[in-house]
Amino acid sequence: MTQAAAERPGVSIPSVKFLGRDLTASIVVFLVAMPLCMGIAVASGVAPEKGLITGIIGGIVVGMLAGSPLQVSGPAAGLAVIVFELVRDQGLSALGPILILAGAIQVAAGIFRLGGWFRAISPAVVHGMLTGIGVLIVVGQFHVLFDERPLSSGPENLAAMPGRLLGLSADIQATEIAFMLALVTIGAMVGWEKFRPQALRLLPGALVGVVAATVLTLVFGFDVAKVVVPESIVAAIAPPESGFLSRFADPAILTAAVAIAFIASAETLLSAAAVDKMHDGVRTDYNKELRAQGVGNLL
Repeated sequence: MTQAAAERPGVSIPSVKFLGRDLTASIVVFLVAMPLCMGIAVASGVAPEKGLITGIIGGIVVGMLAGSPLQVSGPAAGLAVIVFELVRDQGLSALGPILILAGAIQVAAGIFRLGGWFRAISPAVVHGMLTGIGVLIVVGQFHVLFDERPLSSGPENLAAMPGRLLGLSADIQATEIAFMLALVTIGAMVGWEKFRPQALRLLPGALVGVVAATVLTLVFGFDVAKVVVPESIVAAIAPPESGFLSRFADPAILTAAVAIAFIASAETLLSAAAVDKMHDGVRTDYNKELRAQGVGNLL
């Protein structure tokens, strides 16, 4: 995204040119973020509408408080595997206390100016961690290509992959249609990134893939599972259950909160450091960014 203000001595006046570019960029980010938010939510083992809530908080609240001018905040794909296991083992109700504690840790770290310490972590460590998480996401979501749910662990998902492919048949049913649509989506994304016209350079391949598969489904009336969200997004917000406060004393909750706070902070701040190397504009305020992410997780 681009910076939205042109500076004059002592005055900051919005530039029409920059506002136009920001508007275009924000529309592109929105169109990509909406299916991405729901996809990460599903991969995390929660309802898709909860991903939309997270995206709204990340975009509006964290966006206003952020210390990095060129980053967009929202659901973290790098934490999907961890959240999935937490929801599976401890239940969805545990996610609230965990994220509140993780957010509070991030806010405190920002207040005590610990953001710069994350830069001492070797990028190779974080890249290795994210690569491992990425592999687990791929082998889990591989089964979703066939309209099936991921299994409970990475090795189980990996072992079941050949069976999914060998289970395809010439009798076109929901499984075969879902797999075909997945290939269309992937093919459209890869093809667009390779042959994208210069005039449409701002249009991301992920959006092209989603649109291509959606249009194909509508035109031919394919009977495949679709994302279901409530008519009112407010329905995605559930009040705390009884015993909510007592969960804050659970050692498992505390451990998970520390892990999420550390991984989320490292991923965010190292991404900001990478973005800073790509431009000559305003540098990231790491402590401010850490506080903003903490507020987002608290909410």
